[in-house]
Amino acid sequence: MATVKVTDESFEKDVLKADKPVLVDFWAEWCGPCKQIAPALEEIARELGGEVTVAKVNIEDSPTTPSRYGVRGIPTMMLFKDGQMASMKVGAVPKTKILEWLSEAGVQSAGQLLGPAEDKGAA
Repeated sequence: MATVKVTDESFEKDVLKADKPVLVDFWAEWCGPCKQIAPALEEIARELGGEVTVAKVNIEDSPTTPSRYGVRGIPTMMLFKDGQMASMKVGAVPKTKILEWLSEAGVQSAGQLLGPAEDKGAA
């Protein structure tokens, strides 16, 4: 599954009323670090599509939603579960760190994508 474009108008339906967790990437076309993490988010969307939706909100096209959630810098990633923001990560980080963050936030299959040495929660 590819990433999903979300707008101010579709945020409630696509994110808040989603039937599974949604990782929302707040980004902009002019943001270099946003472009750096985009390929990792596309990979995560394909690999974890059954368990989590990866959504992208362009803050230039949809300024209301980032303002409502206090987005101050980009890239900002927020994980929504059951209509609530469950976790947030600000800044460009490597794919392994995004997977660790998702695993810590309860997306179980994210931890399975990490190798045993990378998964800090492994027993």
